[in-house]
Amino acid sequence: MLLPIFEDIPLADLNTLRLPARAERYAEIHSPEQLIKLIERGDLATQRVFILGGGSNIVLKGDLNAFVLHMRIPGHMLATELDDAWIVRAGAGENWHEFVRWTLDQGWGGLENLSLIPGTVGAAPIQNIGAYGVELADRFFALEAVDLRSGRIISFDKDACQFAYRDSLFKQQGAAGRFVITAVSFRLPKDWQPVTSYADVASYLEQNGIDAPTPRDISDAVIAIRSRKLPDPAKLPNAGSFFKNPVVTQAQFDALVRDWPQLANNPQPDGTVKLSAGWLIERAGWKGRNLGPVGMYEKQALVLVNHGDGKGEDVLRLAAEVTAAVEGMFGVRLEQEPVLV
Repeated sequence: MLLPIFEDIPLADLNTLRLPARAERYAEIHSPEQLIKLIERGDLATQRVFILGGGSNIVLKGDLNAFVLHMRIPGHMLATELDDAWIVRAGAGENWHEFVRWTLDQGWGGLENLSLIPGTVGAAPIQNIGAYGVELADRFFALEAVDLRSGRIISFDKDACQFAYRDSLFKQQGAAGRFVITAVSFRLPKDWQPVTSYADVASYLEQNGIDAPTPRDISDAVIAIRSRKLPDPAKLPNAGSFFKNPVVTQAQFDALVRDWPQLANNPQPDGTVKLSAGWLIERAGWKGRNLGPVGMYEKQALVLVNHGDGKGEDVLRLAAEVTAAVEGMFGVRLEQEPVLV
């Protein structure tokens, strides 16, 4: 059976900022074999290819003169059990949060700090998602991806993925757009230890009288915290954290903290200091402030929201204004987290 290919498909309902755009061609991919068949037939050779996951980390500037491949590959399973860990595998189209909760239902801890992050399993390694003291790279085992040039399935281990802060090989020139992730495997330790270093998580546990938290306790804490701070994209369109937390040298931090003693920060193992982008944006006067139909969320300055009829150009204008305000006040330049398409 031939894979259905559609033309001139609206994408507003397929991105969490609900920005209007249309795809010249569109197909849903439910298996690696479907993707390989498209390559073999030459369907992907004549125009740009764009890979769409949950649409939670993109800013659509406008219509896409591209073949949009919507990754819908399902499934999750215990791939193997080691002496010290469970190796769990999931299809690229699986909803990330639902997958995390499934692992917890099986009694396998490790991903709980990453609860309620929007998007799909296949998109998670690209961004090296992270929250509350844990990054995907900390639990990553391997992934499989189809090479759009050769049509072959290639396996990548952790080193090959070149993970960094909100970054990976798959965002770099030469690899971005070439490899389509079809499945991801995670290493979940049997000797599980809770990560409660973030104040919000520790405070939640203390307030609820939880002295010895389980993985599900941590997940529940993260869900409660995120639900309190972040808007539900289904009710108020957004792409989650819009800017990366900037990383500065110790010397830069020392200079900043002289003028801003309350500057929120997180020292890094390499001697640099990670700053809170939300704190910087709020002090620059943009928390809860709108620019046309878009604005920075009133409860969390790091989140850019669409109040109803915003377009890609509105988002980019606001992002530029916020970036300029923060740089003018602190001398720190913010970097946008969602991918501009």
